[in-house]
Order: sequence, then structure tokens, then C-alpha cells
Amino acid sequence: MSEENSLNAVELATELTVAWLGNQNNRVNAEEVPAFLRTMHATITELAGGNAPEVAAADPATSEAEFTPAVSVRKSLGSKDHIISLIDGKPYKTLRRHLSSHGLTPEEYRERYNLRPDYPMVAPNYSEARRQMAHKIGLGAKGRAAKSDAAATPAPSPARKPRAKASAS
Repeated sequence: MSEENSLNAVELATELTVAWLGNQNNRVNAEEVPAFLRTMHATITELAGGNAPEVAAADPATSEAEFTPAVSVRKSLGSKDHIISLIDGKPYKTLRRHLSSHGLTPEEYRERYNLRPDYPMVAPNYSEARRQMAHKIGLGAKGRAAKSDAAATPAPSPARKPRAKASAS
């Protein structure tokens, strides 16, 4: 009966791997397929009540997955209107909300894909449009205006002593 269970586990792992490969959202290298199949078989065997094979025990040591970008870094910055995400290959004006939906900070994103610390999170044209809008409505001008007014206005002269009133005697 254990041979029957292992056969079913192999068939089920194979079917799950084929379904995983058939998904359009998964970008897979040929080197990743055998590891995924082994992991799937080990998981199914473990769930069925059997012991996981020794190969699966080695997988957690190499569980730190290499993240392959959906597009090249050069292509991600190819347009001034948007930045293409290295996670899913879709264009975004700003990456912050997209990254937070994947549980990443900009620093973690840069580290994951070995990007430079100055890799932008906002498209240049979008950033410029926001800057112009902020200047138009006067954001940040209050602090500059207060400093320039203080420099232009002379310091007030010291207060004079009030005159003593003449007594009517």
C-alpha cells in the first residue's frame, strides 16, 4: 500500500507542477522546475503521513530564493512616464504602494534585485508634475517667505522712555 501512496504522491506532484508551469503569472527558469517538483512531492508525502525524503530536508537550507526580475533594470527605467516593476513587469508612476502590497520597503526591493541606493521609486515626469503643482499652490513657500521677510525687515528700534507728565500745581 505504501507503493500505491508514493505513486499517487508522484502523480499528484506532477499534476501540480504542470498546473504551476501552465500559469501565465509564473515566470520560471528550467533550473527551478526539478526543485519545485521535489518540494511538491515532499510536501504531498508529508501531508499523506509519510516521511519526507532526505532531499527535501536540504531544501530549507537553500530556501533563500533567488529573485529573477521580470524585466531588466535598464528596461524598467526606459520611460520617463513610468517605472516598470521588477516583480511583475507592469508600469507604475510610483512604486511605493505596489511594493507595500508585496510586503516590501523600497530598501528591501533594492536589496532583493541588487539595485543601487539611488534607484528611483517615482517616474521622472510624475515627480516633475507633482513638483510644479506644489509650487503652484505655494507649498513650502511659507518657510522661505518668513526667512526672506526677516532678512529684509530691519530690526525694530529700542523703545523710548515715556515722557513724564508735567504736574499742574
